[in-house]
This record gives sequence, C-alpha cells and structure tokens, in this order.
Amino acid sequence: MTTTMMTKHLSVLTAALVLAGCSMAPQYERPASPLAGDWPALGLATASAEQTGQAASALEWQSFFSDPQLRKLIEVSLANNRDLRIAVLTIEQTRAQFQISRANQFPSIGAAATGLRQPNTNGNGTITSAYTAGLAMTSYEIDFFGRVASLKDAALSLYLASEEGRKTAQISLIAAVANGYLSLLADQELLAITQQTLNSREVSLKLSQLRFDNGVSSELDLRQSQSLVEAARVSLAQLQRQRALDENALSLLLGQPLIGDLAVVLPTGQGLADRPVMADVPAGLPSDLLVLRPDIRQAEQQLLAANANIGAARAAFFPRISLTASAGSGSSNLAGLFDSGTYGWTLAPQLFLPLFDAGRNQAGLEVSKASRDIAVAQYEKAIQTAFREVADALAGRATLGVQLQAQQAQSTAETARFKLSDLRYQNGIASQLDLLDAQRALFAAQQAVVQTRLQQLQNQVTLYKTLGGGWKEATQTTAAKTP
Repeated sequence: MTTTMMTKHLSVLTAALVLAGCSMAPQYERPASPLAGDWPALGLATASAEQTGQAASALEWQSFFSDPQLRKLIEVSLANNRDLRIAVLTIEQTRAQFQISRANQFPSIGAAATGLRQPNTNGNGTITSAYTAGLAMTSYEIDFFGRVASLKDAALSLYLASEEGRKTAQISLIAAVANGYLSLLADQELLAITQQTLNSREVSLKLSQLRFDNGVSSELDLRQSQSLVEAARVSLAQLQRQRALDENALSLLLGQPLIGDLAVVLPTGQGLADRPVMADVPAGLPSDLLVLRPDIRQAEQQLLAANANIGAARAAFFPRISLTASAGSGSSNLAGLFDSGTYGWTLAPQLFLPLFDAGRNQAGLEVSKASRDIAVAQYEKAIQTAFREVADALAGRATLGVQLQAQQAQSTAETARFKLSDLRYQNGIASQLDLLDAQRALFAAQQAVVQTRLQQLQNQVTLYKTLGGGWKEATQTTAAKTP
C-alpha cells in the first residue's frame, strides 16, 4: 500500500477518534430538595441562638471531644475497626474498576505471533504455510455514540461514591465510640449508686430484723425491708450485665479488648457531670446538609452513575464499530520470517448494527431508567433522613437540658425527704412504710438523673454526627480526587 493510501486511512481513523465520545446520557439535573426552609419550631430557637460557632463539618473530632481517654479510644478505633477497613478497601476496589473502564477507551496493543498450516485447495496434496509476528490491536471499539465513555463516567461516580461512603463510615464510627464510652461511664455511675443503695437497705434490714426480734415491729415491716434489699440486688445484677454488654460493644468498635490503658474506669466519687464537656456546634440551615453530609453526596454520586448508565444503554441501539489491526513480518517459511522485505500490515474494521435481539437492548434501557429513578428516590430519602436526624437532635438539645435541671431538683428534694423520713422514723414519729417509700423514690430519682445526663451528652454527639462532623476535608489525605 502506498504512502498516500496509508495517510488517507490514518486520516479516517483520526476523524473517527475525534468524533468518538459523543455521550447519549441525559443531562444531569439535581433533583429538587425535599427540605423545609428551616428546622421545626421546637429546635428552631436553639438553632437560631447558636449560629456563631464553628460548623460541625469544619470542626475536627480532636477539637470537639476534650476527654483525653475518649480521644485515645477514637484513635484506636480509626486504626483497627474492621468496618472502616472494609470501607477503605472498597475505595481501592472501585478505583481499580474505574481504571478498567477508563482503559477501555484506549486500544490494547501487544506482541502477537501466529502460525497456520493447511492443505492446498488445488488438490495436489501440498501444504500451505503462513507465519506472522509483530504488534497487534484486537477489537478496539471506536466510541462514536459514547457507550464506553458513559460506562467510564458511571465507574468514576461509583468510585467517588465509595469515597463519600468511607467518610460516612468514619463519622458513624466516631459517634458510636463516643456514645459507647459515655454509656460505660453511665453504667459505672449507676453501679456506684446501686451499690450504695444496696448497702443502705441492708443496714435498714438489719435494724428491721432487730426490731422484729424484740417485738417492736411486725413481720410486714421486715418483709418490706427484705423486698427492697432484693430489688436492689436485682438492679445491681442487671447493671453489671449491661456494663459487660457495653464493654463488648465498645471492644468490637475498637477492634481490640478494653485492657491496659484502654480500660474505661470512672474514678471514685466522679460521675458523668465531672467529665470534660464537648463543644457546641451551630445547626445552620437545612440546605447546608446537601454539602455537609457525605452520605447525601454519596447518594448523589450513585445517582450520577445511574444517569451515565442510561447513556450506555441508549448507545447499545446504534452501530458498534470495532477495529483490529496488526503490523509486523509475514512469511510462508518459518525460517525466513524476519528476513528483509517480509514486513506487512493489516487493518480490519468491523461494524455491527443490532437488528433483532429479542428486546434485550430495550430491556437494558428500561433497567437503567428504573435504576436512575430508584437512585433519585434514594437521594431524596437520604436528604429527608438527614433532616429528620438533625431535627431530632435539635429537639433533644432544646428539652434535655430543662429535663435534667428538673430531675436534679427532684433528686435534691428526694434526698432531703429521705433524711427527714429517716429522722422521723428514728424518733418514732413516722412509720417504716414512709421510710421505705422515701428510699425507693430517692433511688429512682438518682437513676433518672444519670440516665438523662447520658441522653443529653449522647444527643450532643448525635447532633455533631448528623451535621457532618467527624471528617474535615482539609486535614484528610484520602480526600476524594479524580484519579
């Protein structure tokens, strides 16, 4: 073939490559956000009053949590947690899948050698031989209608979605470790209260036994004292079991046992109220969630992938052009394969136009459209779920503080009531029933204070999580990037 003909063929091939990549995917438009303009009335007051702080998404967890032991537990969990490790490995998997899809846009060239021996068709019994060796390109698809490009775009969106999924996993892990740590501290405080109550009731039981033995009180008073002692032992056993369960749950999050310097121990005489406090974060506006929450960004990337798949499904209806080419030496004699003058090349384009496929391409297009509609619904649900989670946390912040103050006042009143009832009982003015009732009420009030304080602290952690806290883009080395 002359140089002019080769130039003409190369020009046609170049034009085909320039025209390739025309996408048939529908133009992406972000779905309308199904969000209210502001938070519900119950949380709106606190949200509006605290707009001056640093946004949760911009506040590193090391700055949000001031408890040194909690920060150490979070560091260990980020290094050892298996769920987070799976999320990181998923990123690597989807990155490799994207690289495969991107490589399909380019021809694959390799060394090839062939040999062929067959009887001559003239019937004289001779053998025809043909040998070739050189470079070959097999079945390279010229992407006129953007099928390969759409598949590459879908793979890229899935890769970026896995990056956002990793951020979501880290945020959830940090919040889970913090809540587990607070639960363990509350368990220990409740155990101390229960043990103290049990000791007090055992002393009262001894006094009741003594009064009964001396005929001062009835058996009814004695049995009531015994019942309260056994009730305290029941509560103690329940709390010991709950503490063990909470330890197991936190160990799973950390990926290793809570031993040594990781053991969660509440110093004697301290409670949840004595632990370092967490920073307050402003709620911002509901629309901020679209850019602050990685799970919403993940859902949008999955929507983009589904949108790109529609382009690939549409392109399947149009002709598919593939190209096979080779260049090298050819000879009918293996010994003279690389002799001078044996150079040659082949160029074999192929066009395939689907005419009948029993509805396969149409079904593929319908599947991709349905997948896109599902992704839209999942994206909208992710937004609504985020709004509900933040609204719930704001409602908790608006009410749990008031509830805690009231229960602390109730506990103080019940403490005074118990002291007065005990004094009146010792002086024979009040009955033992009044004393026992005061004991029960005080124990319940003390438990309620600890449980409400735990809810308040965990609600603060939840608000930080639901606002996208726990991942600061600027300080992370694994931030999402286009490979």
